[in-house]
Amino acid sequence: MKRTIVPLLFLALLFTACNGNEQTAATTADTTAVTTVDPAKDWKFGVALWTFHTVDFPTSLEQVDSVGVTYIEPNTFHQAGAELKDSLVTQLSMGGIDKLKAMVDKKGLKVESIYIAGDSTVASWKHQFDIAKQFGVKFVTAEPPINMWDSIDSLAGAYGVKVAIHEHWKGVSNYWNPDTVLLAIKGHPNFGACADLGHWPKSGINPVDAVKKLSGHIIGVHFKDIAAFDNPKLQDVPAGTGVVDFPGVLAELKKQNFNGHIYIERDAQDLPNNVPSVIQTVKYFNEQVGKLK
Repeated sequence: MKRTIVPLLFLALLFTACNGNEQTAATTADTTAVTTVDPAKDWKFGVALWTFHTVDFPTSLEQVDSVGVTYIEPNTFHQAGAELKDSLVTQLSMGGIDKLKAMVDKKGLKVESIYIAGDSTVASWKHQFDIAKQFGVKFVTAEPPINMWDSIDSLAGAYGVKVAIHEHWKGVSNYWNPDTVLLAIKGHPNFGACADLGHWPKSGINPVDAVKKLSGHIIGVHFKDIAAFDNPKLQDVPAGTGVVDFPGVLAELKKQNFNGHIYIERDAQDLPNNVPSVIQTVKYFNEQVGKLK
């Protein structure tokens, strides 16, 4: 998804801290070879509602309903629909959030995470966590400003949720490099990672390498593909048609005993909508999971 993210990568401190983190991640990966998770049963597969961001919240639920998944990851910058005066989710009262929850429940869908986007104030992030709590999520996906790591980690602890740090690409995000994500996680017990498989290649990063580096810290995954490396102008393509090594990524997640949420996400908008490509991705994902040993 495209959001306005806090300014760019920072300071030489990053490189010193990252060396130690790389060693820690490598050690973690080496000690998680015994697999106890069954991906077909234990991975919570669904779709991020950003995939349908050109339509309002109720319409996006209709589209999800047609692709055959259970889990959804809403976002707080989605239009809530005509009944709620087309306000953004973040502008709604808690009563308005309850109306959205009722729509989700009626479809038999589950919300266990939400993408949030606060500004540079603690008050804005607290409001986002209020919405997350009202939805009853287990974690939020976000890109917290560097100077607010301590505050947002404390908020997450107070609200009893985790923060899965999302990565946009180089030039728009501090988190394009997994080393920065590891630096944020260090000393912040409520932080983890959201592995966006389609954004890493835009910054020249191999998703398999990034997933290995973040071993033990991945809370959620955004399942998307991209046509080429090192081109931030590209939009995503249907999973399995680009450069992402999904068999390698899924094998590594299984090796790590990953036991979280995997969401299909499309930034590009196909015509007439993204429903066909999501159905195609569901089939592709199930095929790849079926091949895991």
